[in-house]
Amino acid sequence: MNAVLPLDNAQSVLHPAGWDALIISHFTWVLFGAGTLIFIAVMALLFLSLRRHERPARAMLWIGGGGVAFPVVVLSALLGWSTWRSAQLAPQSSQDALTISVTAKMWWWEVRYHDPVSGREIVTANEIHIPVGRAVYLGLNSADVIHSLWVPALAGKRDMVPGRVTGLSLRAEKPGVYRGQCAEYCGEQHAKMALHVVASTQQDFDAWLARQAQPAAPADSPQLAKGRELFLAQRCQACHTVRGVAEESRLGPDLTHVGSRMHIGAGALPTRRDSLAGWIADPHTSKPGVFMPGSRELDPASLAALAAYLESLK
Repeated sequence: MNAVLPLDNAQSVLHPAGWDALIISHFTWVLFGAGTLIFIAVMALLFLSLRRHERPARAMLWIGGGGVAFPVVVLSALLGWSTWRSAQLAPQSSQDALTISVTAKMWWWEVRYHDPVSGREIVTANEIHIPVGRAVYLGLNSADVIHSLWVPALAGKRDMVPGRVTGLSLRAEKPGVYRGQCAEYCGEQHAKMALHVVASTQQDFDAWLARQAQPAAPADSPQLAKGRELFLAQRCQACHTVRGVAEESRLGPDLTHVGSRMHIGAGALPTRRDSLAGWIADPHTSKPGVFMPGSRELDPASLAALAAYLESLK
């Protein structure tokens, strides 16, 4: 499923699509609003103070009232309200939830599901598919440096620390595609370490998961067969898995169904034949510093065949 991301839902805490995100947006509006009102009041008092001289007794009254009593009252009210509202956030628990494993790597995301039919793991990359209205628990870890997963339309941030497993609960209340981002600086391509959460109906999610459990689609044309041969000849399987063709390499993203994803390079480029060809030839043009080497030695026909083969993996 190649969905189009709505511009008004790109990545914003002000457009919540889940309960936790709604609570966080309330925090945002209350703090923005209160801060704005206090700023206006302080500027008004500053303006009045410059226009007339107050007696020392009146000045001490302002210091005691505005400098001590007012902050105590306002901050105490905010503390009480925020404590009450925070208690309504979803518990960070995998109990009765769909559990998905997410591993952050420089600079992409490995996503693992449990196949309910075979019992094996289903591996994909840079997209998290979830059913609408169902609690989801993301088991988070990092393979290298500290990362942080943040999908502001659905939940808050959660750090991902090497050697430690953390978790994040989320729930989408309506179908859509919600952009996420690494929120902890992790190196040269931190800004291009995006992921997308695709929320669909339970039926559509089950159908998607069943397709992901299947091996790679066969190469059913001469061009695709040539692309498959080039994939092996270029030793792409040293880093990438294509189930049914090249098994279990975990250095790079699993490409078994790469053609069905919206983006390649963790949001760097849309998944199209031309962008696949450009990425294979020189990924550093779109994502400087990425660990994947280029294949500039490939002639245009070979490059087109390899890109066509990867695009067919849906």
